[in-house]
Amino acid sequence: MKLLFLGDVMGRAGRQAVAERLPGLRAAWGLDFVVVNGENATNGVGLSGDHARALLDAGADCLTLGDHAFDQKDMLRFIEGEPRILRPLNFAKGAPGRGHRVFTDARGRKVLVAQALGQVFMKRAFDDPFSALDSVLRAHVPGGAVQASIVDFHCEATSEKMAAGHFCDGRASLVVGTHTHVPTADAQILPGGAAYLSDAGMCGDYLSVIGMDREEPMRRFVTGMPKGRFAPALGEATLSGVYVETDDRTGKATRIEMVRQGGRLEQAGP
Repeated sequence: MKLLFLGDVMGRAGRQAVAERLPGLRAAWGLDFVVVNGENATNGVGLSGDHARALLDAGADCLTLGDHAFDQKDMLRFIEGEPRILRPLNFAKGAPGRGHRVFTDARGRKVLVAQALGQVFMKRAFDDPFSALDSVLRAHVPGGAVQASIVDFHCEATSEKMAAGHFCDGRASLVVGTHTHVPTADAQILPGGAAYLSDAGMCGDYLSVIGMDREEPMRRFVTGMPKGRFAPALGEATLSGVYVETDDRTGKATRIEMVRQGGRLEQAGP
């Protein structure tokens, strides 16, 4: 199976890049299943229903969220009627929506997608992500109940993401980090067959401060004083993420490639 995971979509620039480029990548790379993290697609904070529809129409099979899952209030209701959107497993016990789901690709193969929030350096204390993932992975064994499984681990610390990768190795096809908006260069296949990348980066304008227009973040760093609100940068975006091929019989990854398409960053892809 050929899988594509795209990192945090950042504002209008990220949405436009997904809309313009993803349909062509699906065709050119023969993609079977695409997951997009939509965590920051609406003005940099959260995801609205309208923008969720646009990302799905562009070719995403599943959208994951993160710690800003419900910053756009209409998502509280929208997620209940759109099963292709997942919020973190350990977000809150009373949160609407689901943290995992088994999807079916065009050839009838089953794909598990799950998301969890890390705990290290996060602004609020979330429930234990490891026990939450453990119960889901035990019930959906790659090569058995599903042909592939994808884990989006949304957190700050690369150490916690690496621990999650090893924790899920042998039980997931892909474990990929999101949240920091900076792509890491450690794409690899772990000993148990899980493809791993500490952070997929963002789909956004990299002539920025993690996707935000540079002026206000730089003012705060230099002077320690705010003057206005953060606003997403609007330059040409780079699609950042990871491409993975898996063996349907075992669910193990057989190939992993970093993806960077368009924008300022050095280009990469399968």
